Amino acid sequence: MKQLKNEFRDKSGLEIARLCATIALDTKAEDLLVLDVQGLASFTDYFVIMNGRSTRHVQGLAEAIEGGIRSKRLKTSHAEGLQEGLWVLLDLDDVVVHIFYHEQRKFYDLEGLWHDAKRVDISDLEQHCSLP
Repeated sequence: MKQLKNEFRDKSGLEIARLCATIALDTKAEDLLVLDVQGLASFTDYFVIMNGRSTRHVQGLAEAIEGGIRSKRLKTSHAEGLQEGLWVLLDLDDVVVHIFYHEQRKFYDLEGLWHDAKRVDISDLEQHCSLP
């Protein structure tokens, strides 16, 4: 991650995952979940998993997260699946964001596959982003 703003230079993977989750909740992501896969996966520390209501919503969530990350001068290393909008993967090194169309999420069942991972409490984010 190059040329980070000073305020984001020392952000941990957890803080970046929470930033992604906040952006996703603001963009009406459904069934948002953050998994701590440290010690279970060698390629990342956190998964942020969510669904969109339609393929267009999935694409919109990915674009919003990428835009939010870019505005902080954090850069995605790799993005896949944006054209189809069924499963978009954003690789931010310490954080991997998975945005599913709801049917695809059921099929791939990442939560079941990574059942040993700890769930990160995001209830404070959900309360902040919920409608009155």
